[in-house]
Amino acid sequence: MTETANTTLLTLESLACERDDRVLFSDLNMQARAGEIWQITGANGAGKTTLLRILVGLHGFYEGRCQWAMPRLQEELLYLGHQPGIREELTAVENLRFACALNGQRGDLMSALQAVGLRGFEDVPAAHLSAGQKRRIALARLWLPCKRVWVLDEPYTAIDQHGVESLDACIQAAAGQGTLVIYTSHHRVDGRVRRLHLAGGQAEVVS
Repeated sequence: MTETANTTLLTLESLACERDDRVLFSDLNMQARAGEIWQITGANGAGKTTLLRILVGLHGFYEGRCQWAMPRLQEELLYLGHQPGIREELTAVENLRFACALNGQRGDLMSALQAVGLRGFEDVPAAHLSAGQKRRIALARLWLPCKRVWVLDEPYTAIDQHGVESLDACIQAAAGQGTLVIYTSHHRVDGRVRRLHLAGGQAEVVS
């Protein structure tokens, strides 16, 4: 999949959201295009996860406009939440197979697990794996054929330096093929990354 450069995939206009009578962000305006990497930053509680959930259709309590250019968003979207979403009783490969079946992904599962450093752990139940290894099971989906949009909530959590470098390269490669990548983290992917900062009820595009 190679997306046409500069194709606008996401438009946000005057987006605002409150939680527990507190404004998380307001007057958020941005356009995100194919091949761009967007980093969402802000302190804990600033609304980063809420914003991602709005983007993927899991949070409907907001004002303003959130418009995707794709009529079948869920078929084009890969969303990885803050929690890895792993079933403890299933093995690494069974977890990956289950996630792919739910989200219509296909590809070489064993190669994807190898790419995230789980070679030799494919048949180990998740209950016996570390937090970092469980995170890697979820991340393995990024090494399968690209979707048009990736929305990733704290993908760098609990992975070591080698895993960070590998994930950086994977994100850059996907963007190079036209995938729009939106992620929350304090870690900045090397290369040209746009940044949206949430603070004090405001949202500002700072780069």
